[in-house]
Amino acid sequence: MIDADIEHYLGLAGVCQAAALVQKLARRGESDTEAFEASLSSILVTEPDSPQHVFGQLSNLDLGYRTLYAQLADKSTGKDTELTRYIASILGLERKLAKKPAAMKELSTRIAHVQRQLAHVDFDNVQIVSSLASIYSDIISPLAPRIQVAGNPDHLSQPTNQHRVRALLLAGVRAAVMWRQMGGKRRHILLNRKKIVSSARKALNLIN
Repeated sequence: MIDADIEHYLGLAGVCQAAALVQKLARRGESDTEAFEASLSSILVTEPDSPQHVFGQLSNLDLGYRTLYAQLADKSTGKDTELTRYIASILGLERKLAKKPAAMKELSTRIAHVQRQLAHVDFDNVQIVSSLASIYSDIISPLAPRIQVAGNPDHLSQPTNQHRVRALLLAGVRAAVMWRQMGGKRRHILLNRKKIVSSARKALNLIN
């Protein structure tokens, strides 16, 4: 079990991880495999035994906590305005989604369909990523102005990477839902910045 301080910000770390993975994919055409799989897997954990169960072991959120710490720590040189934009956009999408019961219902139905697909194909099958990407395109993306992902056009023009990016944005929204369920609000990122940084540091110490 992890302590309540860390548990409270798991969802926010998940949002940061999804944003960081989107950026890496867009710029380099590749991403951290373990972090990528942990983020996408979290979408399909719809009835967790505990908040930590959504992401599995804490080390699965290493990139998320490093990103969260870099973005908010006082002396950090790692602040990145592009990442801030992605994170804010994901949180904004979740707020729009929360106000659309029909979209929430459709989201649950489509995720259940992907869960059934897993009975026939492995999680790393392109079909799973494609299905998750289409859920984002069909249900989440129309809720707000499209998130403009910046990066290398050679990478972004590849359909496989486009699917990965959309699936990761869906994972970010799922993490944002979790954070809100734990009582998180966008204003808390500013009001509770020191507490969040302390929680991220604690988590990184446990991971490393």
